[in-house]
Amino acid sequence: MAKQKKQPRPKAATPKGFRDYFAHEVTERSEMLGKIAGVYHRYGFDALESAAVETVEALGKFLPDVDRPNEGVFAWQDEDATWMALRYDLTAPLARVYAQHRNDLPTPYRRYAMGPVWRNEKPGPGRYRQFYQCDADTVGTASMAADAEICAMLSDTLEEVGIPRGDYLVRVNHRKVLNGVLEAMGVTDEAQAADVLRTIDKFDKVGEQGVRELLGKGRLDASGAYIDGVGLSEAQAEPVLAFLTAKRATNADTLLKLMVAVEGSQIGQEGIDELQSIVNLLEAQGYGPDRIVIDPSCVRGLGYYTGPVYEAELTFEILDEKGRKRQFGSVAGGGRYDGLVKRFTGQEAPATGVSIGVDRLLAALREKGRIKSQDQGPVVVTVMDRDRMADYQTMVAELRNAGIRAEVYLGNPKNFGNQLKYADKRNSPIAIIEGGDEHANGVVQIKDLYLGAKIAESASLEEWRGNPSQFEVPRDQLVAKVREILASQSGQD
Repeated sequence: MAKQKKQPRPKAATPKGFRDYFAHEVTERSEMLGKIAGVYHRYGFDALESAAVETVEALGKFLPDVDRPNEGVFAWQDEDATWMALRYDLTAPLARVYAQHRNDLPTPYRRYAMGPVWRNEKPGPGRYRQFYQCDADTVGTASMAADAEICAMLSDTLEEVGIPRGDYLVRVNHRKVLNGVLEAMGVTDEAQAADVLRTIDKFDKVGEQGVRELLGKGRLDASGAYIDGVGLSEAQAEPVLAFLTAKRATNADTLLKLMVAVEGSQIGQEGIDELQSIVNLLEAQGYGPDRIVIDPSCVRGLGYYTGPVYEAELTFEILDEKGRKRQFGSVAGGGRYDGLVKRFTGQEAPATGVSIGVDRLLAALREKGRIKSQDQGPVVVTVMDRDRMADYQTMVAELRNAGIRAEVYLGNPKNFGNQLKYADKRNSPIAIIEGGDEHANGVVQIKDLYLGAKIAESASLEEWRGNPSQFEVPRDQLVAKVREILASQSGQD
């Protein structure tokens, strides 16, 4: 009889394009999301938690840069032959929820949502297939006040989480203005209009001259490859260039320049009037161009949105992987998308909203030193006598009841040094020690692990004697002394 082949062990590896998040990362994210939720709630938005799975039919073809609805998403066929998929953003589920429950929801409906989304795309450096988004949307009003409110709320949110004024800009543009530019150019073919949109989207990378070449015959890129252009004449290209270079020192002057770019276009003038309305509403609330600015170069997503678009850009410099200075860049974007709910109901339901890239915003806060890289661990009660586990559990219960994070060491207590190594790996601030002698005398030893580490790094023996890191206190003063040491550590931090 042939020997049965041994089943190979599974490989312990994170799937490609995914990653694991450990304690301090989860804590940082939770704290930041709590601050964002506080701002959203203050603005009158209600929380919504929708399903992580939607039908492919409900998701539709709104995932950017794909032609088929099940491309770019993680999809499978259910037992009843229905195609299901993990959500790729939080907006498509909102459209389904509003269409399904609109008779029970207030109009306008203001909601915020936070959670992971999944995209079946090629992963790369810093680009994962699962990531967090944090959205806020208003459905059911065409008023520009809703768009102005989203911009103001985005500004407040950035400052609330620790991005100071002067380190960010919320940039605002309008799809109708761009439609007016296309009309002024005489571009009516949808395919050619899409080519123009893609070219405009490259303005930040190739600059004015690069866009001019790409709108015309084409250009050589940095690799030496020739990229075919859209094939417009120089006269046709002028409105696009006037549009892209319209930004001036004040919002009023920028709008005047945009009027020139859309001259003769009714839809373009409508867009400028709506931008002016947004500016007026923001100025009435005290939001000037130092925080929120009209910027025609904000073009990402213009093929998807139907009205105002906005993007939060962090303006401080960081060093890239090659040591070169560059701006941090975008951490949030959004705009008006009036056609999304109509897919379900056949009726217009104007909507506008914003999505914050949680991981990028966390990375920005780390760059600014606004969040700690390590979470504080629990106070560790060491075990000197395994037969007295009940005594140690009593201690830890007292600490927890006082609101102090604490745990009893549950490994093998034979080697005391290993218990302190464990506390160090947990980033614990304090270790509690009570052996037989301490128990008989009614005292406990409390070791300040943070102070001990600092002393061990730099202090002489004499300094050890004058600045002890371990204290003996009566057993009934355990909680009070732990509180005192934690307060001291907090002050040092």
